[in-house]
Amino acid sequence: MGNDKSVRDGAHGDVQDDVRDGAHDDVQNDVRNDVRHDVRNDVRNDVRHDVRHDVRNEVHNDVHNDVHNDGRSPPRSSVGHGPPRSAPPPLPTGATNENPKGLFLLALLAEDLKTHDNDPLQPGFLAIAVHRFGNWRMDQPKLVRAPLTVAYKVLEKAVDLGLGIDLAYTVKLGRRVRLWHHGGMVLGARSIGDDVHIRQNTTMGVLSRDELRAKPTIEDRVDIGAGACILGNVTVGHDTVIGANTVVVKDEPPHSTLFGIPARPVKLS
Repeated sequence: MGNDKSVRDGAHGDVQDDVRDGAHDDVQNDVRNDVRHDVRNDVRNDVRHDVRHDVRNEVHNDVHNDVHNDGRSPPRSSVGHGPPRSAPPPLPTGATNENPKGLFLLALLAEDLKTHDNDPLQPGFLAIAVHRFGNWRMDQPKLVRAPLTVAYKVLEKAVDLGLGIDLAYTVKLGRRVRLWHHGGMVLGARSIGDDVHIRQNTTMGVLSRDELRAKPTIEDRVDIGAGACILGNVTVGHDTVIGANTVVVKDEPPHSTLFGIPARPVKLS
């Protein structure tokens, strides 16, 4: 009987120890999980607070810049990409004749015709001829200019709708510019230099509706492939080649060869 009691007491002690150890482990796990949960919540709340604070400050700075920019939204860079770029200069108003200097209208048209293979029915020549006429009329007296303006607007709309070439007279256009083919051309640049070649479905203009003055500048002897887009306040350096369907959204140095979306310099063998 004494031995049975000892065995029973030993078994009872073992069970108590097992229960105690199990309970201790359970409490440790519960405490550990509670601490992890609290830490995660604290970190998540801190991150949310920091993000809200950063966004609030960024919006405040943007609004402050807008108010101090005469009601115009300045160009903005992406978050973490440095300070905003300076606002582009005002666009040409069209109040003066911006045709290339040194040539009268007929001489300029003769040069443009030669650039377009002496074919007066080429859509590119017709679009440029209307553009030259739109600028030339600005040198005429107001009474003469009024009917010429009506004629220009009719011709410009006909070129836009009939030939698919949108080229306003306010775009400063250099000499010997060649528009290859036609259709889908929206040439809303700030200026286009001498000896530039442009192909169908090319788009030049603003990158964002918040930056309506930000239009590209195309320097001399740039060759632009079909479907290319040149957007924003960028300058494409002289003697650059832009491949078909390339999208240019930043300044490119002279003598570049660009392909891709966004445009990347490449070397052609």
